[in-house]
Amino acid sequence: MARDRNAEADFKGPVRRILIAVLAFMLAAIFLIWRIDSPRVERFRAALIDRIVPNMDWAMAPVTKLVDMVEGFQSYTRIYEQNQELRRELQQMKAWKEASVQLEQQNAKLLAQNQVRLDPKLTSVSGVVMADSGSPFRQSVLINVGTRDGIVDGWATMDGLGLVGRISGVGQTTSRVILLTDASSRIPVTIQPSGQKAMLVGDNSPAPPVEFVEAPEQVRPGDRVISSGDGGVFPAGLLVGQVELGTDQRLRVRLAADYERLSFLRVLRSHPAEQITEAGGLIPPPVAPAPAEAVPPETPAADPEAGDG
Repeated sequence: MARDRNAEADFKGPVRRILIAVLAFMLAAIFLIWRIDSPRVERFRAALIDRIVPNMDWAMAPVTKLVDMVEGFQSYTRIYEQNQELRRELQQMKAWKEASVQLEQQNAKLLAQNQVRLDPKLTSVSGVVMADSGSPFRQSVLINVGTRDGIVDGWATMDGLGLVGRISGVGQTTSRVILLTDASSRIPVTIQPSGQKAMLVGDNSPAPPVEFVEAPEQVRPGDRVISSGDGGVFPAGLLVGQVELGTDQRLRVRLAADYERLSFLRVLRSHPAEQITEAGGLIPPPVAPAPAEAVPPETPAADPEAGDG
């Protein structure tokens, strides 16, 4: 029995050494083949790769599946985190909505108690953008409200945030809106916080320039631009956009309205201000003071005792 174990041990040693030598020889041969720079060897390498690599797909399948599983798990983790963030934001939105509803109800009660008359400029008519008739020389859109809805030529139009343009042409059921970017558009604006008056001039570009600024050195990129209300063109205080410095070193306005997605427009009812030319009964005109009357000098009274004497 001891002889058999010794014979088996003596047999395994040479076989192991032979296998190691063969493996080392094969590795050295592969190394040399891959290092030899010869056209014949290059063709041999290409033929060897074409012969072996396609047949090794089964060996790479587990690795590919493992990589896909890792990527899927990472994607699932990102989606889970985004879902949790959206849930938190939704909870905050619900709280803000509840607070907004409460404030709206409170505001309605206060307005009813005080019988406040709201400014007619705050009311509006909403319309759907039917067609975009923009061109390199004219930029305007059509909306599906007209004279039947009480639309008047010259009224301002807004999207959800900023000023878009003005009504220029009213039909029975449609109206044309000239955009602020149109070359024929000119509106007076105020630049905040400096309070500088300027003119927003359309030039068929996405960011129209501001001209005739009173003090350009007081204007900074990022300043807020609103309508000034001068000339009665637009109501005052409508958001137009923010100042930015163009590539031509001119002060331009990045419009707040989303011109690329104009689906609905809000037409603001704007009525001309009433002109007061006469003073009212409570405020009479100033009256010039009347001149003082002349008082004659007093004559001394006669002494009766002097007359008797």
